[in-house]
Amino acid sequence: MDSLSLTLTGCEISAFNLEQNQLRLHIARADLIKTLTGSAERTRWWQAGMLVLENAVLESPLPKGAVICIGGDLDDNIYTYRDMLPIPLASRGHIRCELQFAGIAAPFIATSSGVQLTLHDSPKYIEHLR
Repeated sequence: MDSLSLTLTGCEISAFNLEQNQLRLHIARADLIKTLTGSAERTRWWQAGMLVLENAVLESPLPKGAVICIGGDLDDNIYTYRDMLPIPLASRGHIRCELQFAGIAAPFIATSSGVQLTLHDSPKYIEHLR
């Protein structure tokens, strides 16, 4: 089965916006890993996008300015995605997002009742992974 995922490690987040309990993480650049059925190789691409948390409750302060993610977890009901997000991603229920950023000691943590990842423009090819 073909699969596509966004890699959180190295993901560049340019801004955080919290308005009316909706948290938007503006992703300036993130690597995508594509796996094709029957192929031993994977491919790496990059793309911009946005991660939206509905009815967000912040458990830590919002980072100021642009940051680089060095890892994290997204708990989506009974599933935990570590250092990656599946594409497509749109879910409701118990959502918990915990991200670690370069140069910031404490992790950023938020909970919500829904999550959605949208990607902008077209993905740009980087390389084949062997």
